[in-house]
Order: sequence, then structure tokens, then C-alpha cells
Amino acid sequence: MEKTLVLIKPDGVRRGLVGKIISRYEARMLQISEMRFLRPSSDMLRKHYIEHVDKDFFNELSDYMSSGPVVVLVLCGENAVSLVRKINGATNFMSAELGSIRGDFACSITQNLVHASDSQSGFEREYSIWFG
Repeated sequence: MEKTLVLIKPDGVRRGLVGKIISRYEARMLQISEMRFLRPSSDMLRKHYIEHVDKDFFNELSDYMSSGPVVVLVLCGENAVSLVRKINGATNFMSAELGSIRGDFACSITQNLVHASDSQSGFEREYSIWFG
């Protein structure tokens, strides 16, 4: 059984989509093993987005991610990493398939509702940031 980490970002919480988003994962037999509701610190965000810290868009991303609470989930299931990424849809909402979370609900490339680990090692790194 594989694990992955999901963030329901501030726009998903603010727009009241937490239940709809979680139900998409549960409908595909993914189980929540851990869950937190918190407002991320700048330190957490720097660690989480370490590969983007020196990029032009980092400050906008950090401001957005700290603008409100996020829901942090650990989901477990068969092929959880790839399945969750498919359920989420492409990062750019304009390219995301209809039926995916971003394809159905996102309105911005930055404020795109959800994040998911890109690999098992990515999950382990992210888990230590959000639950460590």
C-alpha cells in the first residue's frame, strides 16, 4: 500500500471545496490515514517549495499559501501517488482534464486548489515538513 501527501490549498478551503475534494479521493478507494488543518509558516513553505525559492514567482506563491489554512492529508492506497495526481489534474487548470479536481474547480495557475507528492521519496520529504 502506497502513501502520498495532499494539500488542499487556501483557495480550496476558502471556497468550501474540502468535502468535494476529499470525496473524489475516497471514491477511488484512497483512505485518509492522517489529516491536519493549519496555516503554514514561512519556514514550512520554504522547505516544501525549496526548488522554487530562487524563482521570480516564489514570493507570490508563499503569500498565497500562507493567506489561509490548508488541509494536509496522507492518503493510502494502490498506486496512491500516480492515482492522486491523475485525480488532481494538470497543474495548469487550462490543460487539466474535465472530471479532475483542477479541471472542474480551478480558476488560476497559482491558486489551483491542491498539491500532491510527485513520488514516494517526495512523500517522505513532504511528510517530515507537514507532520514531522
